[in-house]
Amino acid sequence: MKRAFEDGWGAVIAKTVSLDSSKVVNVTPRYAKMFAPGSKKDVIGWENIELISDRPFETMLEEFKRLKAEFPDRVLIASIMEEVNRASWEEIVERCQEAGADAFEINFSCPHGMPERRMGMAMGQDPDLLSEVCSWVTAKATVPVWAKMTPNITDIAVPAAAALRAGCEGVSAINTITSVMGVDLATLRPQPSVQGHTTPGGYSYTAVKPIALAKVMSIAKAIAADHPGASLSGLGGVATGSDAAEFILIGADTVQVCTGVMLKGYGLVRDLCAELQDFMRQHDFKSIDEFRGKALPYFTTHHELVRMQREAIAEKKAKRVGLSRDDDWSGDGFVKEAESMVAQ
Repeated sequence: MKRAFEDGWGAVIAKTVSLDSSKVVNVTPRYAKMFAPGSKKDVIGWENIELISDRPFETMLEEFKRLKAEFPDRVLIASIMEEVNRASWEEIVERCQEAGADAFEINFSCPHGMPERRMGMAMGQDPDLLSEVCSWVTAKATVPVWAKMTPNITDIAVPAAAALRAGCEGVSAINTITSVMGVDLATLRPQPSVQGHTTPGGYSYTAVKPIALAKVMSIAKAIAADHPGASLSGLGGVATGSDAAEFILIGADTVQVCTGVMLKGYGLVRDLCAELQDFMRQHDFKSIDEFRGKALPYFTTHHELVRMQREAIAEKKAKRVGLSRDDDWSGDGFVKEAESMVAQ
């Protein structure tokens, strides 16, 4: 986290913590790459079967304190996850705040691991349960709270709205998409293979960006309609400044990056900022606020697209110069009708 701040990132979201890390046991290998067709270098997708942090909660709290002491002007966001137990949620909130957390991101979206404990995605797919947990957290927290949404749901705007109604200042989207990276055709075993076996994981990076944009757009429209002022943090496939600009154009207030840093290093932030500034110069935008949500009004329904196109065609036909048939001539408009067909 310190390295991220030193290289210029404005905020960090610590890896998700819980009170009892002894229940978290990761395996290896736990990542798998998707390459562009014909390439073994150009990564377009990344899968992980990694759980939340396996580091002791006390260790994470101590490092939060050290980080805030050294970087008091930077934003530290604690990602938190617990079971369905109000006392546990209240304890983790209280102790992270005491350690200096500037905000919380509730992890309702990890797509694998510990579903038997109703954690992560299992909780985020249940708007009623999500709402109850959000109310516990927001009642205890004295700093802003975001709820991180899972894309593995029919309508992502439903749990997002539930989180906002329960008092969250905002939501972030999307977390990874449930995936199976592939099967090794030599060994006939799914990947990443752990003792010849695997489990579905979370898919991220460039290939998921179109899905992430659609989900963020859906939430942004819901916020504009029913929760004006709520905050939206966009993520999913952000690897360039252009990617960041797209999320902001459809309504994101902030943009997050994870896999991009894992592949390209912390210095990626400099490229992101430079590319975003190039985009702004091209359009003469002086601030991000000038283009935030600018593309959002141009999303509509297919029915409305049909209506607009029919009207445009009708208007074009009405403006057409000249007459197409002799039957179109009129007596009173004869001179003007003849003039309309003169070449010069």
